[in-house]
Amino acid sequence: MIPRYTRPAMAALWSDDAKYKAWLRVELAATESLAGRGLVPADDLRTIQSKAGFDLARIEAIEATVKHDVIAFLTSVAENVGPAARHVHFGLTSSDVVDTGLALLLVDACDLLLADLDGLLAILKRQALAHKTTVMVGRTHGIHAEPYTLGLKFVGWFLEMQRNRARLAAAREEVRFGKLSGAVGTYAHLDPSVEAEVMAKLGLNCEPLATQVIPRDRHAALAACLGIVASSVDRIATEIRHLQRTDVREVEEPFAKGQKGSSAMPHKRNPVGCENISGLARLVRSYVQAALEDIPLWHERDISHSSVERVIFPDATTLVDYMLHRMTGILDGLLVYPERMKENMDRMKGLVFSQAVLLALASKGLSREAAYEIVQRNAMKVWEGLGTFHELLARDAELAAALSANDLAACFDASRTLRHVDAIYARAFLVD
Repeated sequence: MIPRYTRPAMAALWSDDAKYKAWLRVELAATESLAGRGLVPADDLRTIQSKAGFDLARIEAIEATVKHDVIAFLTSVAENVGPAARHVHFGLTSSDVVDTGLALLLVDACDLLLADLDGLLAILKRQALAHKTTVMVGRTHGIHAEPYTLGLKFVGWFLEMQRNRARLAAAREEVRFGKLSGAVGTYAHLDPSVEAEVMAKLGLNCEPLATQVIPRDRHAALAACLGIVASSVDRIATEIRHLQRTDVREVEEPFAKGQKGSSAMPHKRNPVGCENISGLARLVRSYVQAALEDIPLWHERDISHSSVERVIFPDATTLVDYMLHRMTGILDGLLVYPERMKENMDRMKGLVFSQAVLLALASKGLSREAAYEIVQRNAMKVWEGLGTFHELLARDAELAAALSANDLAACFDASRTLRHVDAIYARAFLVD
C-alpha cells in the first residue's frame, strides 16, 4: 500500500508564520550584536528580547495599506515592543532580512529533502540486493537487447540518487549565505563585523560581495539541483510505467485493497502513482528556467526575482519532498513478476544471445563482417517466425564449420552475459 503523504514539516516551513519567525531571528540577532557594541541600551535590548513578536492578521492589515511586507512586519513588531523598537532594523535594508531569512528556510528545506533521499536510498539498496539475480531482458530503443537483472536497475537508480544527494548537499551550502551589507552592499551604516557575528549565530556564511541582494546564481543552483532530483525520480517512474504495461507486466506499482483504477473499466490497475510523479517533475523542471531568469537583475537590484521565488521555492521543495516520499512507498511495495520476465525474454526465441554468437565466431578466426552476416541472416528468420535462433544457427553450414554444437550451446547461457554482476555490485556498494 502506498502510504499517504503525511509530511507537514515542509508545508509548515513555507507558512507565513515560519517566514516571519525567520525574519525575526535575523532582526533579533542584529539588534543583539549592536547591543554588544554599546549601540543599544541594555534595558531596551531586554525589552526587545522579551516582547518582540508579530501578529499575522495585523501584518496582513498593515500591508493592505502600506503595500510593503517588511514594513508591515516591522510595524507589527514595533506595536508589540513599544519605543525600544527604534533599535530594530537599525542600519538594515529589507533584503538583508528577506534574503537572510530565505537562506535559513532553504537550508531547513534541504535538510528535509536530504532525509527523504536517505530513505529512498535505503529502499533502493534493499531492492538491489533482493533482486541481484532476478533475470530479465535488457532493452535498448525499447527493443530486446541482452539479458539483464532487475537488481541492476535498482543499482543504477541507487547510484544516481547518491549523486543527487551529493548535489543537494552542495546546493545547500551554495545557498547558506546571508548578508547585512545594506542598500547597495557597501556596509554604509553597519560594520561588516556585525554581519559576521550575526551570520555565525544563525549558522550562515557571509556573502563576500552582495549588491542589495545575495546573487541569484546561488538560488538557481539549488533550483537546478531540485530539477535534476525530480527528473531522476521521473526516470524511475517512467521505467516502472513501461514495465507495468499489459504487454510487458514485469513489475507493477502497489495496488491497495479497495483501490479502483477506472470509473468505466473495473479491471484496470493503472500506474497512477508513477504517472503523478512524472507530471509533477514537469512542474519542477519549469521552475529551473524561472530561477535562471532571476539571475540578471537591474543594477544593484530590482524586485523581479521576488515574486518568482515566492512561488518556485515553496512549490519545488514541497513537490520534490512529495515525489521522493511517494516513490519510496512505490518501490518499497513494488510487485515483481519473475516468471513474466522469463516469458518475455523467451519471446524472441534466443535473439538476445546474438552478440555472444557473433563474438564466438570472431574468436574462431572469422572476420567481423562475415560473422555478422551469418548471425544476422539467421536472426532475421526468427523475426519472420521461421524458428528459434539456436535451431536456425545449428542448421547453418557456414556456422557449423566454425563452431561445435557445444560452443554454440554455450553462447545461449545467460549466466555468461551476467558473470560480472558481482563486480558491478562490489563497485556500487564499495564491498571488498
